[in-house]
Amino acid sequence: MFLGRVIGTVWATRKEERLEGLKLMVVREVDLELRPQARTVIAADVVQAGVGEVVLVSTGSAARQSPLVEKRPVDALIMAVVDNLDFQTPEALEAAYVARRDPLLADLDAQPES
Repeated sequence: MFLGRVIGTVWATRKEERLEGLKLMVVREVDLELRPQARTVIAADVVQAGVGEVVLVSTGSAARQSPLVEKRPVDALIMAVVDNLDFQTPEALEAAYVARRDPLLADLDAQPES
């Protein structure tokens, strides 16, 4: 799975019949800070995402686990519209760890040896 931003819609008047009824969207991968990445895919949309929205995309055989695209030639599926991301950068996690660790180490060093 990856995060992406919907950047467009695919209109295809003639297509493989098993694609009938599926909304196809152009999705560009984004990183955790929502910066565009190089990968762009065409994904079937089963959650009614709109252009500009951040979405969660499943690819490969995992994309075909939804009953809405079962036995259809789909390699990418928009499976969620992302409302919010909550994460910490590795640097912030390291700083929090050091802030907890250092007082504990200082307490250990201050204890008399037996």
